Amino acid sequence: MSDITLQAFMAQLTIGLIGGCFYAMLSMGLAIIFGLLNIINFTHGAQFMMAAFLAWIGLTQVGPWLGQPDLQVNFWLALVLAPALVAVFGMAIERTLLRRLYHLDHLYGLLLTFGVALVMEGGFRYFFGVSGQGYEPPEILQGPVDVGFMLLPKYRVFVVAASLLICLSTWYLFERTKLGAYLRAGTENPRLLQAFGINVPVLITLTYGFGVALAGIAGVLAAPIMQITPLMGGSLLNIVFAVVVIGGLGSILGAMLTGLGLGLIEGLTKVVYPEASTVVVFVIMALALLMRPAGLFGREA
Repeated sequence: MSDITLQAFMAQLTIGLIGGCFYAMLSMGLAIIFGLLNIINFTHGAQFMMAAFLAWIGLTQVGPWLGQPDLQVNFWLALVLAPALVAVFGMAIERTLLRRLYHLDHLYGLLLTFGVALVMEGGFRYFFGVSGQGYEPPEILQGPVDVGFMLLPKYRVFVVAASLLICLSTWYLFERTKLGAYLRAGTENPRLLQAFGINVPVLITLTYGFGVALAGIAGVLAAPIMQITPLMGGSLLNIVFAVVVIGGLGSILGAMLTGLGLGLIEGLTKVVYPEASTVVVFVIMALALLMRPAGLFGREA
């Protein structure tokens, strides 16, 4: 530890913060879907991967496929369009498959979404192979920015700022607005809400789509930083589930704060004791469950 410079230490913490931002967005999507729909969405990692691939296709492949090499989708358009397409795909899954399982044990939803995730990963592996793909961030976000003690890539600053804005906006939407109250009421007493003229099934479908869209946004933002492969979502999903469990199943605030905090702890562990960085999240999960089984921000049954 004493041999590590301040610049290297802060660089590692920055990497941890960026990872924490992705953990936060993915785990918030999971928390929304489980908290309001009681579905353990194992397709979340595959939907994260799908959005990254869609953005890569739009930015690098559409032109060659159409015989116009200079044609490509703008990054900012891809940041909106790819998550929207993934959300539509997710809502189709909810309407055709998941809706039949809401009144059954959680295990049925887990097994169904796990199977869908395997099909999605297998399909992308068949068409695009397993080698990593990627694309450059937009020109305005390329290059470093001087923060005094180190040079930080502009794109990573943008990822942190955008992720925090999205997470805080999501928390406010679900916890502090009338729409959020309707969503919670729709899961607790749907017949009462329908008596007020609100279409509860549509509301639930849109909620699932929103949770999936969070995974899609994270996928598009992550693609210029990590390699795009069919298994990129699966490698993150174990940690994201641990984040949700530590924060409290269904707790949106818990998912956000725990995701950011564990990302920083993971980054710090890589500096202090790198060998433990792959297991520190799960050690914290075990300790948290021993001390508070409902999670740090969860409500006791």
